[in-house]
Amino acid sequence: MTFGLTFEKLLLIGLIAVLIIGPERLPRAAESFSRMVRKAGEYLRATKTRVREEMGPEIDDVDWRKLDPRQYDPRRIIRDALMEEPQPATPMQARETIAEPIAGTVAPTRVTPQEFSATNRPPFDPEAT
Repeated sequence: MTFGLTFEKLLLIGLIAVLIIGPERLPRAAESFSRMVRKAGEYLRATKTRVREEMGPEIDDVDWRKLDPRQYDPRRIIRDALMEEPQPATPMQARETIAEPIAGTVAPTRVTPQEFSATNRPPFDPEAT
């Protein structure tokens, strides 16, 4: 990750920092900067080691390129979902699919599907929309 920084930009930032800091304080600033970079490197190495310890050997088997969010194309995902053949449930399977009762609770009753027509309309809640 370069954050759009080129060599010329880094050189300009360094030159401005030298002018602002001045020649008297430059050695101390360079030393503290190198200490900060060294500590950041140690922190990253410790984090990497800790992740390996906690995740185990499976971490090496992960294909990180596949999990890169930049590879997700919403148009492709929608196209794949629309092209996928749906697996419709038969009416008999839909009626028989009810949850098992939990111990100590009342067993659910079977609800027969209700047919709606022009005279028998489904319930409507005007506040729900």
